[in-house]
Amino acid sequence: MRFMVMIKASAETEAGVMPTDEQLLEMGRYNEELVQAGVMKDGAGLHPTSKGARIVMKDGEMLVTDGPFAETKEVIAGFWIWECASLQEALEWLKKCPASPGQTDYEIRQVFELEDFVQGEGIDQHKKVAQQMDEQGLESQTAYRK
Repeated sequence: MRFMVMIKASAETEAGVMPTDEQLLEMGRYNEELVQAGVMKDGAGLHPTSKGARIVMKDGEMLVTDGPFAETKEVIAGFWIWECASLQEALEWLKKCPASPGQTDYEIRQVFELEDFVQGEGIDQHKKVAQQMDEQGLESQTAYRK
């Protein structure tokens, strides 16, 4: 099963403080261990909310609020997509994560697979999209996964 591991933002990440070379090396080694174990499928750090926007769709209208956003506890600074046998395995991997200054909060959520939904035309459409992604050389690691 797949899990999204969300790294919560901190005052440092929201201020745009970049990791040191030493921190990047330590995280790179951790990511390499995840990849070699077949756990890490994707992952990235995110720019601060000052470079983003929040969008509310209501009655066919789009309301856009430019960042930054005040509540950092609700903001994600980065993520991984992991393939693990269980939530417990994902937690064991997270215990090994190198600590970065200000980075103390994480969230792990299981990702839906197409098999989790009632089969029908809707799922067939998602499978079609997955096939198109594969034909374009894109990995269908999201809900379009076969």
